[in-house]
Amino acid sequence: MFGQDRQRLRRYYLQAWQKQQTGVAMEPLESLIANVIGQHPEYHAILQSEDALEKDFTPEQGQSNPFLHMGMHISLAEQISTDRPAGIRNTYQKIRNKLGDAHAAEHHMMECLGLALWEAQQQNRAPDEQAYLECLKKL
Repeated sequence: MFGQDRQRLRRYYLQAWQKQQTGVAMEPLESLIANVIGQHPEYHAILQSEDALEKDFTPEQGQSNPFLHMGMHISLAEQISTDRPAGIRNTYQKIRNKLGDAHAAEHHMMECLGLALWEAQQQNRAPDEQAYLECLKKL
């Protein structure tokens, strides 16, 4: 969406959240982002901080990156809505039914998504959709 421009991407998140908070009309992607932010009250203070656009969130500092986390929710929503990779919608339904909660299902699925993305990055290739789906089916 914004390439490698981290500040621009984060600013888009902040603007979507602000629009939702003030009742301003939003584009569909802004609504999706604002909905994901709304599901994560633990990140609201970060999104209102002065350094939200610049801050590095590193595991060494004991932090997870809220923008990465929310971005993974958005990625999963897009994958599920388009059923790409083929079969993910059905797999998601099974995980959601098993756990009884959509948000919890997505959190479990993020483990597989993160692994697929990490492996692709390490091997400088596109993510292996079949391996990703197989990981999800094991949940």
